[in-house]
Amino acid sequence: MLEIGIKGHQETIVGENNVATNVGSGKVKVFSTPMMIALMEKAACLSIEPFLEEGQSSVGTHVDVSHLSATPAGMKVWADSEVVAIDRRKITFSVKAYDERGLIGEGTHDRFIINIDKFQTSAQNK
Repeated sequence: MLEIGIKGHQETIVGENNVATNVGSGKVKVFSTPMMIALMEKAACLSIEPFLEEGQSSVGTHVDVSHLSATPAGMKVWADSEVVAIDRRKITFSVKAYDERGLIGEGTHDRFIINIDKFQTSAQNK
């Protein structure tokens, strides 16, 4: 059952594939803000998947985060999420990201529960 308090966790190592210079978000080789947000979204998304009905998934609709500290290549980073509010199909998460030295980002993230087939059909018919 989907409920407040469900937690998620995802981690990765900062490498060439997720630094700012290689994702178009800057000219420095540090963990990029877009990839930090993607890690936060992944933690949130995967945390609620076991609680959804067959044929359902969730899509991200809003992200409000601050990137607080740079992380160099080679360092481990991770994101934690927690469901803090449920309003019908809208799920709100508290999200935080860390590296081996501490907190690097935090904020909130909203996802909506969708029917995969209906959503995909609607998107294809745009």
